[in-house]
Amino acid sequence: MAFVHPDDRAGLIAALRTAIETHAIFSSEHRIVRPDGTERVVHARGEIVCDPATGKPLRMIGTTQDVTERTRAREQIQKFNEELEARVGERTAQLEAANRDLEAFAYSVSHDLRAPLRAINGYAGILIEEAPADLDETSRNALQRIASSVRRMDGLIDGLLALSRLGRRAAEIRTLDPRPLVEEALEEIGIRPGRREIEVVIGDLPQCQADPDLLRQVFVNLLGNAAKFSRGRDPAHIEVGCRTVDGRQVWCVRDNGIGFDMGQASKLFGVFQRLVTGDAYEGTGVGLAIVDRIVRQHDGRVWAESAPDHGAAFYFML
Repeated sequence: MAFVHPDDRAGLIAALRTAIETHAIFSSEHRIVRPDGTERVVHARGEIVCDPATGKPLRMIGTTQDVTERTRAREQIQKFNEELEARVGERTAQLEAANRDLEAFAYSVSHDLRAPLRAINGYAGILIEEAPADLDETSRNALQRIASSVRRMDGLIDGLLALSRLGRRAAEIRTLDPRPLVEEALEEIGIRPGRREIEVVIGDLPQCQADPDLLRQVFVNLLGNAAKFSRGRDPAHIEVGCRTVDGRQVWCVRDNGIGFDMGQASKLFGVFQRLVTGDAYEGTGVGLAIVDRIVRQHDGRVWAESAPDHGAAFYFML
């Protein structure tokens, strides 16, 4: 007992008493102090040997094992866990604050920033409608450009709000049939299968695990792009399908549109990144960024294959 650390003696004696009185297994983890003053942690375990005739405890047989390194490792792990929990709590608080800031920003964008846009658009419209005789061609073109820029800015705001809402919405995954979602997406963008000016082929679409609202938005954005960039083809052709590769479903939306240079593919899914500039093809550069965000919410990935004037194929896995 002289080797036992003074602070651990009371607990060791209590464990010994319990074992002697109840004949239970003795077990104790405590510190000892070596003659050179160093401390070690040991685990002692033993069984009481009793007199067969009287039942009186005679001796204890057992082992004492040095568990210092194991104990230090356990304490280190516990310390790391406590530090990790503290960091997680700190990061969670920062994330909650960031979300509050984002919500305030979204409110400001949707209300405060739109107010001057409405004023600019309104006054430009008044000038175009009420003072056409007083304006020369250059002035009318300038006002029309102002109105067009306001509409584009309004579209950028809508895209920014859509991205911010998406970041705050958790995916609700369930088993679903994607064909009705594809049909709804086609209807939303104004495409009806069977129309002469555009061919739509919907292949075999097996059931999948996804959030129906989010997956529907993926099809809306991809099919909308396919229709937009195949405009003018005779006829425009869009395919929607799915195949299995290495046991995983790979979904595809393909068109015969203008395509793009694969050297610029890295820009496809960036916010406000557009490979086609000018007014020939409307858009804000947010649609594919939303597709990428949704697919990543489903622990998947999205990519594209194309060549100029040879159409494009967008693939994604969930």
